[in-house]
Amino acid sequence: MKVRVGREVLAEGIGWVAKGLPSRPSVPILAGMLVEAGDGQVTLSGFDYESSAQVSVPAEVADEGRYLVSGRLLADICRSMPRDSVELSGDAARVQVSSGSSRFVLQTLPLGEYPALPELPAASGVVSGEAFARAVHQVLSAAGRDDTLPVFTGIRLEIRGSKIELLATDRYRLAVRTVEWEPVDPGVEANALVPAKLLADVSKALAGHDVTLALGSTRTGDGLIGFAGAGRRATSRLIDGEFPKVRSLIPAPSAITSTVRVETATLVEAVKRVALVAERTTPVRLTIADGTATLDAGSGDEAQASESVEVALTGEPVATGFNAGYLLDGLASIGAPVAHFAFTQPTKPANLTGLRSPDDEPSGDSAYILMPMRLPS
Repeated sequence: MKVRVGREVLAEGIGWVAKGLPSRPSVPILAGMLVEAGDGQVTLSGFDYESSAQVSVPAEVADEGRYLVSGRLLADICRSMPRDSVELSGDAARVQVSSGSSRFVLQTLPLGEYPALPELPAASGVVSGEAFARAVHQVLSAAGRDDTLPVFTGIRLEIRGSKIELLATDRYRLAVRTVEWEPVDPGVEANALVPAKLLADVSKALAGHDVTLALGSTRTGDGLIGFAGAGRRATSRLIDGEFPKVRSLIPAPSAITSTVRVETATLVEAVKRVALVAERTTPVRLTIADGTATLDAGSGDEAQASESVEVALTGEPVATGFNAGYLLDGLASIGAPVAHFAFTQPTKPANLTGLRSPDDEPSGDSAYILMPMRLPS
């Protein structure tokens, strides 16, 4: 193999594939990255039996070749190269990576032991990469991070015709977002529980391009989903388990007794300041009445903080409290200048959505449901 590749393009492609490589592989060979040169491009692949990533980048190919090397080491090397181009050359035993006067020699891994990447399922439809990335970002913070509860570490895709609804929950909050797409079958109906981290990485990498979604079998335990666009493709096994029935947490319009509109940036800064004295297990208290929301934290002999912001309240006064981190995550996810809260009862979940202006009405295509914390008596 002998090829020349642009350093920035190569480093970006290798970095994306390397993100999916296991830090502690169950089998040492899975730490490898497959490098294939041919037809005017270099193709980089990684696989850990659960998910795969592959990207092709343009290259000047003098000699074709196919080698397996340490993925994370190759990523570190390519990021550090001093010149605008990188040369890869080698034989069955070693691969040389050079740029300018910098030269690295990597021992190859046994190709025969590397598993074949799964085939991408047949295309199910196309979604705007920008819209999809925005939707994933808006629900991502609500996904759980406890690997002992894998069902909560995923984002559920509910596909109904031309709409994909994304849901994520960690049992303390729920995020929902709907995005339009163009399905191959207009009457398609499917559900898929996808690892949140993989979905975040894929959607971010393909944000500037149309994304082809490829759904294989969605039966629990053996389901597969694929994503492709801009010379990249990724696959992932679906998470095995039953996603909780969370739609009942979304307040019905008829049950809403109060709504509050407030400038998002103003509320974010106020919550950050007041939360400086809030313990992790204690809430930031919100008392909303007469056009003002008063935020309080701390009590007794401990440090205390209080701050007020202007709001537009419709309906009854509200007294409630939220985990500061969850509230800030929700305000960050809505991506809008105005935050809209819908309340039913102080002890019931509140619905947070974003508005482009104070005069807008909630669209119904997104929701961030916050569970209130018990206020000290």
